[in-house]
Amino acid sequence: MGMGRGAGSTALGLFQILPVFLCIFPSVTSPCKILKCNSEFWAATSGSHHLGAEEAPEFCTALRAYAHCTRRTARTCRGDLAYHSAVHGIDDLMVQHNCSKDGPTSQPRLRTLPPGDSQERSDSPEICHYEKSFHKHSAAPNYTHCGLFGDPHLRTFTDTFQTCKVQGAWPLIDNNYLNVQVTNTPVLPGSSATATSKLTIIFKSFQECVDQKVYQAEMDELPAAFVDGSKNGGDKHGANSLKITEKVSGQHIEIQAKYIGTTIVVRQVGRYLTFAVRMPEEVVNAVEDRDSQGLYLCLRGCPLNQQIDFQAVRSAQATEGRARRKGPSLPTPPEAFTYETATAKCREKLPVEDLYFQSCVFDLLTTGDVNFMLAAYYAFEDVKMLHSNKDKLHLYERTRVLTPGNTAPTGTHPTLWVALLCLYWLCLL
Repeated sequence: MGMGRGAGSTALGLFQILPVFLCIFPSVTSPCKILKCNSEFWAATSGSHHLGAEEAPEFCTALRAYAHCTRRTARTCRGDLAYHSAVHGIDDLMVQHNCSKDGPTSQPRLRTLPPGDSQERSDSPEICHYEKSFHKHSAAPNYTHCGLFGDPHLRTFTDTFQTCKVQGAWPLIDNNYLNVQVTNTPVLPGSSATATSKLTIIFKSFQECVDQKVYQAEMDELPAAFVDGSKNGGDKHGANSLKITEKVSGQHIEIQAKYIGTTIVVRQVGRYLTFAVRMPEEVVNAVEDRDSQGLYLCLRGCPLNQQIDFQAVRSAQATEGRARRKGPSLPTPPEAFTYETATAKCREKLPVEDLYFQSCVFDLLTTGDVNFMLAAYYAFEDVKMLHSNKDKLHLYERTRVLTPGNTAPTGTHPTLWVALLCLYWLCLL
């Protein structure tokens, strides 16, 4: 993932290890802003490998600004390994480039890379364009979709729909080409209602197409660049087969990974994040050992002990005519919804009473936060854009993924047996 000669190359050596720390030790609720410091430094020095020796002071200025940023967030970053790695790395870079710790700390202007640089190439090898690599006589790839939104609701690659607790860090995708991990945190203190507060995506280095790249978003911070400040796949010839586009500043980004035929949409709705992806089946199933792959939510679904039957809760809420919430003794949400008012609110954006609509109602009742209505709405908008089968946009029946590592008892549900028995006796009368 080299950036060339000079300061940029030296700096890169330090930050190749940072994504590892960020993924292995995710910050669940910490306000540590080391990610922001990293991004600002990389944005300021992204063209430093084109600088001559006479421009080294500008690199030192950026480095001092970086050090100043880490000092500002020091109190909230205690125990954060990425933070401590950055602090030690800054000291090393200061020594290597003979930078004084005293001096200007204003951020230099972002540099425009010269024409012909890999960041500007539009030509790519055929292998770096998934669809073009298919020969004319080959069948077109079959695309699948996975999405995560709200409290949180999961639509898997097999079009199953689940509502899960999954508090903490969980893998959404884990295959030969990329890893996606989400961190879910309680919406209210003491509540088992959770939502996605952090998202990490690792694109693995691929042939002559892209270097390894890491994208990370957190609550109130949706960057339009990778962790290293770049917006494409790096210095390789097919760099532009991986590209980030900002659709709405701070609210909506899209990542195109053409070399694996994949589109990812990340949104911030209210304080929390939503995730949606369109991916070829071939890529979805590209794992070394599927049986021992472990948990991979988009493929296997949530474990049974993490699933919530929100339809049963919704039915109880409708019957009782009041808002029930997950977990005991939950705090009163900012705005209390009844079943009727939640239904009316969700119908404003989701007129079809499918599982997205039902999820919206459930989330308003459990959180009282109207932004969860918007999360359900945008999740369905992403399905319309990303799903290849327009007949499967709406889902009406909650389903569970039953795999060897995620099984449920077979047979008819006891409630159904009771209903059938009652019907039988009514027929005899």
